[in-house]
Amino acid sequence: MTEADPQDVDPLRIAADTMHEVRERCVWTQQIDHRALVPYLVEESAELIDAIEDGTRAELREELGDLLWQVLFHAEIASRDPDDPFDIDDVARGLTDKMVRRHPHVFAGEVAETPEQVLVLWNAAKAAEKHQRTSVLDGVSERMPSLSLAQKLIGKAAQVSVPIAERPSTRAARSGTDAVRDETPEIVSEADLGDALLALVATARARGWDAERALRERLRVLEAGIRDAERD
Repeated sequence: MTEADPQDVDPLRIAADTMHEVRERCVWTQQIDHRALVPYLVEESAELIDAIEDGTRAELREELGDLLWQVLFHAEIASRDPDDPFDIDDVARGLTDKMVRRHPHVFAGEVAETPEQVLVLWNAAKAAEKHQRTSVLDGVSERMPSLSLAQKLIGKAAQVSVPIAERPSTRAARSGTDAVRDETPEIVSEADLGDALLALVATARARGWDAERALRERLRVLEAGIRDAERD
């Protein structure tokens, strides 16, 4: 048997084959299913975010690999499903097909010269794929972190004309002739926004409130408003 030319070696295929061997021969790995992997997926995603925002290039490369291992792990588990098996090749083919459909300006002769035009084409392709959806909220995961979910829902609310009132950067509340200034600082950058959010969390803690729960509850109200608007 001749040794393979290094130029012919596919590192992704080797990684997939390695995952297959681990699943075959590692007793711990054999006991893991999709649900049991979820905490590891969350952890690896968080570590990748850390590497992106505050890590070295070497750490970024390593964490990307760890997250890729999670994808390979799930695909290997899926390949052994007795009723509806699929493997990493099926995942890759599905991904490629979707990305080609969603980039008609790259693969199908459409023209998009600005990011806004790209987004229009992307959304049109996505809408065609998801034509069975009946709500703008379909496909929005409630397991997203609350701040991320809030930003997502505000965008969805705009699609169905549900108004969202922005808190002014400074506000005067009058009682008689006295004016009391809101302590919220003027927000002109992401750093300012971070400071304001941190200050709000500090206020919640000082008053014994749960900031995460408070936001989740308001998001449920917003979600109900979106669904009401869609029914009207």
